[in-house]
Amino acid sequence: MRVLVAYASRYGATRGIAERIAEVLRQQDQEVVVQPVREASDPSGYEAFVIGSAAYYFHWMMDARKFVRRHRDLLASRPVWLFSSGPLGTKTEDDQGRDLRTVLEPREIEEFRNTISPVEHRVFFGAMDPGGLNFTHRLLFKLPANRDNALFPIGDFRDWSDIEAWARTIGVELRGAANWPAAVHPDADAPGKPDPSLHR
Repeated sequence: MRVLVAYASRYGATRGIAERIAEVLRQQDQEVVVQPVREASDPSGYEAFVIGSAAYYFHWMMDARKFVRRHRDLLASRPVWLFSSGPLGTKTEDDQGRDLRTVLEPREIEEFRNTISPVEHRVFFGAMDPGGLNFTHRLLFKLPANRDNALFPIGDFRDWSDIEAWARTIGVELRGAANWPAAVHPDADAPGKPDPSLHR
């Protein structure tokens, strides 16, 4: 199956996640193209999608949001997985005991669930290298509230085992794509896209 892994990444952490997902899918004999969303101008030639973005202040990056909205009719007819990267640090719960990956889910994801019905969305922890920040983010990094890196912990917090395991589940589902409907296999009789509840 021809799969597009598209991403929006400001400093490279999300790109690294996308590339690792693509690598795992290729190991499972999928035909994978990985590229920034701004370069993915014609997605009609792909049968499945994995789309991810860095998240800032509860929002995906603009390029990623525009890509999904521009191609929502196509994406609604294909199997799509979404991922976000953003949380930093080793703390996995907030002060109320809630999973940070749930609390920090970008606002657009609920919209995308309603418009393109993705099979799944996952939030992965990101990475922070202050040496690569732009001017605005360097100013934020120097705020008094970030003393001792309280707001923006430094380091690579990506859980590669978790990312690879998720990619393998996608590969397993793609191998079962022969049972999916006409949107993926035009010769099939059934319309629509796979029911996410049946392919998890």
